[in-house]
Amino acid sequence: MEMLRQGAAVVAAVALAAASVALSPAAAADNVPLHHVRYTITTETPFFADIYYRDTDPPDWAAYSHDPYAFSPKTEAQVGPNQPWALDVMLADPNQWAMVVATSGLHPVEPNFHCTLEVDGTVVATNHGPKGALCSIRLW
Repeated sequence: MEMLRQGAAVVAAVALAAASVALSPAAAADNVPLHHVRYTITTETPFFADIYYRDTDPPDWAAYSHDPYAFSPKTEAQVGPNQPWALDVMLADPNQWAMVVATSGLHPVEPNFHCTLEVDGTVVATNHGPKGALCSIRLW
């Protein structure tokens, strides 16, 4: 009987340890501080642009690479020199995931895009281009 009780205690201890290991990443992820990220897009001439951005941290690279558009919403917006498009999001790892890109697509007009990426109030990336611009901390 004593051996049965000890065996049950070992099984319970192993189950408890496995559960705590399985739950640790989720609990740790809940405690990760979020960073305020601000994306801004402008153009030198008024234009209706396609804009892709990252508003959530993918759980891992595999999930992102399997379906990047699930983590990169698209919006269309009228932008211009006095009409910026801006979006504020909160990300746990902006060094890895913060990204905004604007494009004129196949349209022949070159509106001269400008983008700015700020993290916690500091500009960390800027870019410009005649038909599009990508702002990101990491190299894509």
